[in-house]
Amino acid sequence: MKVTVVIPNLNGAGWLRDSIESVWAQTLTDFELIVVDNGSTDESLAIARSYQGRAGYTLIENGENTGFSHAVNQGIRLARGEYVALFNNDAFAEPDWLENLVAAAEADPKIFAVSSLMIRHFERELADDAGDYVTLLGFACKRGDGLRAARYTKPCRVFSACGGAALYRKSILDEIGLFDELFFAYYEDVDISWRGNSFGYKNVFCPTARCYHICGATTGAVRYNPFKSVQSGRNSILLPYKNMPLLMFILNLPFLALGYLLKAVMFRLRGFGPAYAQGFKEALKAIPRLDKPRFRLRNLPHYLLIQVWLIADTFRYIQYRIQRARGIT
Repeated sequence: MKVTVVIPNLNGAGWLRDSIESVWAQTLTDFELIVVDNGSTDESLAIARSYQGRAGYTLIENGENTGFSHAVNQGIRLARGEYVALFNNDAFAEPDWLENLVAAAEADPKIFAVSSLMIRHFERELADDAGDYVTLLGFACKRGDGLRAARYTKPCRVFSACGGAALYRKSILDEIGLFDELFFAYYEDVDISWRGNSFGYKNVFCPTARCYHICGATTGAVRYNPFKSVQSGRNSILLPYKNMPLLMFILNLPFLALGYLLKAVMFRLRGFGPAYAQGFKEALKAIPRLDKPRFRLRNLPHYLLIQVWLIADTFRYIQYRIQRARGIT
């Protein structure tokens, strides 16, 4: 089997059926679909159950919300495909989405993850995500968010694939490990892509793999809310600490500290200061439980390349903020 598609679901009654149907309509037909329900209390669980008995379909039912990472890991562990595609329950794929993702991955056996061109469902001239990147300040950012989708027509290497609509090579997942379940939600896709970079694998952007995304439908956080603020506060600290070798972390600590200070001010101004502080406290408690990858001297060139990306992407972020402040799309 070529691909296993995994859709995590939590109370997605308004959009899950359309999401699933967009997957069944793919031009590439050699795939199975696994839906993982995370304790839904609305009609979406009944929708997911309605597909039972269809060939190539599996439903996993969790009695509670176990988090994005745990849910997709359940699907990955059952996956029979050469590749695993993660797809949000509030996203809707073009018919050739999966075919184009696979074609991009098969161009190079060193490619770990392929990121889609995610387009805002209700503003279809604007991109939602064209791959993710990380700055020296510890900010994990969506490339192209709110900018014209027409800007993103060329395939390229990216720091991270967005797990909302991405393809992963299963053999590399078996090698480097699955999604870190300490990252309950948010940043878990950047974490696993960073791990792939550290091992010398590539993450790429495929502009022809297009889908439309409602944005924040499951968490209710188009921008921020208390839940997302806690997750951001915790995971933005865990991400660099886990993935940077100790010396690299020490050298970058002044920039990271500045970034955390800026975020604390931003969250306070938006009324979510206590939630962000709670996330910070949770990070300190979680650090001892992190499965920090062991430093490998042979990976030194990859660590250096990551450091170059962090520097370059800090300037990318500054340019992006200037564009948005000036109303440029």
